[in-house]
Amino acid sequence: MFEINAKDPMPLYAQLESAVRLAIASGNLRTGEQLPTVRQLAVQLRINANTVAKVYASLEDDGVLETRRGVGTFVRLRDAGAAIRKDENQRLTDFVNRFLIDGSKLGFTVDQILEHLIERSKRR
Repeated sequence: MFEINAKDPMPLYAQLESAVRLAIASGNLRTGEQLPTVRQLAVQLRINANTVAKVYASLEDDGVLETRRGVGTFVRLRDAGAAIRKDENQRLTDFVNRFLIDGSKLGFTVDQILEHLIERSKRR
């Protein structure tokens, strides 16, 4: 489900956190879906269980995951409150701005980026 590259200069916990967030954003992990246990994921990815626990705890603090004692870790149901939507909209706006700036630095136009994203979403 998640891929980690030990040779990547990005720390393992950051790679795993990004992978979980990407899986949720792309729909590969859905709201309410259970994630592997810390031990299962650590064995599967061949990384320290403390690293997985740290990522799960961080994502739980961010409201992305929830742990149900004795049951497991799940993708958290989102609160539909207006304040949360406003915060999410601001975070999305900030992300898109950074994304477009980075794309521009690499020589891509907004139209090229959009075309690529649309094509990629069709392949899902």
